[in-house]
Amino acid sequence: MSPTIAVLALQGAFIEHEQRLQSLGCAAIELRQAADLERSFDGVVLPGGESTVQAKLLHDLGMFEPLRQRIAEGLPALGTCAGLILLADHFRTLPVTVRRNAYGRQLGSFHAEGCWENTNEAIPLTFIRAPRIEALGPGVEPLVTLNDAPVAVRHLNQIGAAFHPELDSDNCLYEAFLERVA
Repeated sequence: MSPTIAVLALQGAFIEHEQRLQSLGCAAIELRQAADLERSFDGVVLPGGESTVQAKLLHDLGMFEPLRQRIAEGLPALGTCAGLILLADHFRTLPVTVRRNAYGRQLGSFHAEGCWENTNEAIPLTFIRAPRIEALGPGVEPLVTLNDAPVAVRHLNQIGAAFHPELDSDNCLYEAFLERVA
């Protein structure tokens, strides 16, 4: 049976994540209000966008604490760009230190190739006003590096990425997330 993945759909690039998950055989549902958290799902994607706006909306809609608690209790989570900031700075479930917009503002957006899990396998990376992962806490493993610096990490049930995997054709990050779901 294919997994059902919830995508936070309050703001940001959620449709692209839904389309990618569906192309990988998953059912995708949107989280837009507190009642949506009552639906059955096997993992959650926190998309790029504006982390401050997303956190405020999560609080205003009564979704923040229930979602944070489910992730803390082991719900597999993939946070990209703003989603990484949500996991690290707002939910405080991913033990990394991030710096917002560290790769530049909108005009400083760029494409690069990173290395997957200490291999020579290159994967495409798209950075848009991206945060930088500045420090890793205990048990955090780098998944993707760019110039020897981590740009995606894994910790227990969570994966956080500074880039936007939904905008490139590579599925490595989604597959790593879906391994957590399985």
